Amino acid sequence: MNPLLERIASFSAAEEFFEFFEVPYRVDVVNVNRLHILKRFNQYLSRSPIPDDLDEASAWKICKEYLTRAHDDFVTSTAAKEKVFKVFQDQDGKSISLEAMKASLLTRKREADNRSPGTA
Repeated sequence: MNPLLERIASFSAAEEFFEFFEVPYRVDVVNVNRLHILKRFNQYLSRSPIPDDLDEASAWKICKEYLTRAHDDFVTSTAAKEKVFKVFQDQDGKSISLEAMKASLLTRKREADNRSPGTA
């Protein structure tokens, strides 16, 4: 593993990455999408890995570019649209209306009442 990647592996907050790589960021975007941004950053690193023997200055520039791109993905889009995490990939744009949820709960309640002894 490239020494720079070993160094950033100990970071625990998204802000640490932004400060280290000197990437300007929107606080409101990071507050809502921090895990998505870091996951996307990791995806960019996985797609185009940094060679182990690359000098630190060059590796830093690449990481800065990847982190900037990851941040900007969520400035112009949403977590649901970007589908970084499996839960969003599985959802595939489907949504459930409040009315459908209410109807489902009512049906389940009626079924439970019918199974319970001593109910009318």
